[in-house]
Order: sequence, then structure tokens, then C-alpha cells
Amino acid sequence: MKRIIFATGNAGKMREIREIMADMDVEILSMKEAGIETDIVEDGTTFEENAMIKAKAIATFTKDIVLADDSGLEVDYLNKEPGVYSARYMGEDTSYEIKNQAILDRLAGVPKEKRTARFVCAIAAAMPDGEVLVTRETIEGYIGEKTAGSNGFGYDPIFYVDEYGCSTAELTEEQKNEISHRGKALRAMKEKLNQYGC
Repeated sequence: MKRIIFATGNAGKMREIREIMADMDVEILSMKEAGIETDIVEDGTTFEENAMIKAKAIATFTKDIVLADDSGLEVDYLNKEPGVYSARYMGEDTSYEIKNQAILDRLAGVPKEKRTARFVCAIAAAMPDGEVLVTRETIEGYIGEKTAGSNGFGYDPIFYVDEYGCSTAELTEEQKNEISHRGKALRAMKEKLNQYGC
């Protein structure tokens, strides 16, 4: 069975990935499960660059297909912050409770129509032959007035979607995978991998 190694140690992310790619005849492993440990310097200026940096770095350890994603939140009112720095926003070890509250505080009193935001996800696949495939997808929404929900992780509790009238942390796993930036980018990548013969 073919293996795909996903360059992440995030358990929430791995759960989403396995669910979305469940119909592929491949074994999906995290870096840790594949026994790969390395520090990757993500110094790209775009989500695509960072995803490619991660995928290529892990590909040097294995002959398997390596997938890596870089995703984050862009808040229009904050000049698209935190953007590519979403994970490192306000410091490497700052909890998302603190980050989410800081964003809510910076948007205090700002009307809904100016609170537009999106989650962006770029996924890179480093293939054994050296080729790198890339997909990018987004989900549009807005920053709510307060945190809500406990189903998601990261910025999910403050990111609201009009379609459901709630935060992405209040959606079921199925609903989220259907509309999320990562869900859409993974499905797009799945199509590319299928064309590749995976």
C-alpha cells in the first residue's frame, strides 16, 4: 500500500486529513508516526512557499509522497494579519485563547461588514520523482463578537460563516470538512494525486 506522510504533528489536523482522504487506497502517517523528526524553518512569504518548504524538507527523509500544508487566518481590517504568521502570532507558545482574545479586542466596535476574514490553506505534495504539486483554497467569513464552540482548534472559535450563522468551532466535523479551506484544498490535491496515479 502506498504511503503518504503528512508534515504535521497536529492531532486535530491529522484527524481532518484522514477523514477527507479516507476513500484513497493509501496509508496516511504523520511525521511522528513515520519516525521523522526535524526542525523546519518556515521562512516563506506566502502560504504556498511555506507548504513547499515543509514538503521538500520532509521528502529528503523518505521515498514516500509527502504532503504539507500551510494555513492561516487573514483579517482584512488588520491588513490581513495574522496571515502566514498565524501559528506564530504573538509568539510561538502563545495560546489560541490569548490570540483569539487579542484579535477580538483589536476589532472591538468595528461593524460586521468590516470584520471580513478568510481562512487560507495551501497544500504542497512532494512526489518521489521530485515534482511538487500545489493547491490553494479559502473559506470566506467574518470575525464574530465573541468566541463560541469547542469542536475546532486554533482560530475556529472566532471565525464565523454566514452560511451556518455560527463559528467554525460550532460546526460538526462533517460540515466543517465540507466547507473548510483545508477540506477544499485536500480534495483538490486528491484529484491531482489521482491524476498522478495514486
